[in-house]
Amino acid sequence: MSLDRRSFKVGIIAGVFLVTGILAGIVFSSRFDWLPSAASSPAETTAAPALSGPTPPNFVPVVKAVMPAVVNISTTRVVKQGAETSSPFMDDPFFRQFFGEEFFHRFQMPRDRRENSLGSGVIVDSAGYIVTNNHVVAKADEIKVLLNDKREFTGKVVGTDPKSDIAVVKINAKDLPVLPWGDSDKLEVGEYVLAIGNPFGLNQTVTQGIVSAVGRANVGIADYEDFIQTDAAINPGNSGGALVNARGQLVGINTAIFSRSGGYMGIGFAVPSNMTRAVMDSLIKSGKVVRGWLGVSIQEVTPDLAKQFGMKESRGALVSEVIPDSPAAAAGIQSGDIITAFNGKAVDGPGSLRNAVAQTLVGKTVKVEVLREKKPVTLEVKISEQPKDVAQVEGDTVQGDGKDTALAGVEVRNLTPDIARQLGLSGGIAGVVITGVEQGSAAEDAGLQEGDVIMEINRQPVRNTSDFKRLSGKLSKKDSTLLLLNRHGRKLFIAIRP
Repeated sequence: MSLDRRSFKVGIIAGVFLVTGILAGIVFSSRFDWLPSAASSPAETTAAPALSGPTPPNFVPVVKAVMPAVVNISTTRVVKQGAETSSPFMDDPFFRQFFGEEFFHRFQMPRDRRENSLGSGVIVDSAGYIVTNNHVVAKADEIKVLLNDKREFTGKVVGTDPKSDIAVVKINAKDLPVLPWGDSDKLEVGEYVLAIGNPFGLNQTVTQGIVSAVGRANVGIADYEDFIQTDAAINPGNSGGALVNARGQLVGINTAIFSRSGGYMGIGFAVPSNMTRAVMDSLIKSGKVVRGWLGVSIQEVTPDLAKQFGMKESRGALVSEVIPDSPAAAAGIQSGDIITAFNGKAVDGPGSLRNAVAQTLVGKTVKVEVLREKKPVTLEVKISEQPKDVAQVEGDTVQGDGKDTALAGVEVRNLTPDIARQLGLSGGIAGVVITGVEQGSAAEDAGLQEGDVIMEINRQPVRNTSDFKRLSGKLSKKDSTLLLLNRHGRKLFIAIRP
């Protein structure tokens, strides 16, 4: 009986160990079943699936080709410092007597301060011509150019153009690597671009992005703006560097960023290569930029103005004034014409027309398409060189007749020679001068100002207050009114909706 009990107990214990071993084997097997068995061959091992989808673009060959033509530009200029005292003790009579006047005079002598800045540039000619930004080299006393192969040269400014923020620098070297020009007019939104330069002094830095907009104007960076907008990272030091397309062609010169922090925020601007090349050629040839001139004052066609002139969409450039003896005057362009095309290209707005005219060769005859009295007219204009100075009966006051009309609340008086002189206007201008604009009126909302001279109402001449009263009295509460003004010597169309 005791043997049987022992055997029974032993059997129970053995069973427990057996079950435990089986369970342990199962757990061990489940935790390490990723290990290949000794019997399995490498060919039987399951491989991870390959990634599917489009292959990311590889810009390595492009970068290797263009990098040698992008240089580092460092400038130094000396700033004269005024005499300053560095301590309140400097003005104390006791200390001045103790140390002597000569001691204090030595500390108060004006000292020169050296300012250093960094930028980038692009070699565009093997003879040593480098394109960069005007603001990179402006007022520099010394320019150093560091090449990709670590050679350093002293640069000399060939010419600058603040109006486009482009400058040309020359170094005494030959057989240099150059970056081929691309046609910026063919650049499209969505194209890949690379920005190459020296941000924060980090030489030969490449960033990648796309073209996010073209023809960007009214940014407030330069007088002539037709910027390429990109999200390729541009930071301080990138100015003057290259913006290249996926074919390794120079399509722009990186110029500025839009930033509230001083650093990159996703929007950068580059001067188009076509504008850059035209400016560069002119600077090298004559040391200055020779721009074409049409001789008109132009303004944007707003939706209200487009409606007044019978247009379905707001496009083109509205001629508010034709300068006497100008190419436009000789060709027959008139105030009130809307220029819709210039030299075969559509005009989107005043900016595009201004840039197109400026880049036209002096002496060239081009076709100009205008909308006149709702009818298309084609004229031929011979472009001339832009002048250096181009910027571009007395009685009581009366108010516009009619309550809640476009000219309600506008107070005017006759324009006398004395008033014209006070306003800085030339002789021969007829009209009425605005002496008051009611606050909250439609005229104030449209932008009418005191001192504006009203020359026309709905294309009808206004010679005096009688004309103003007569024409304003014909307006109804629903009439949108078109005015031709003279503001500070410049003509301007304004549409007013009551």
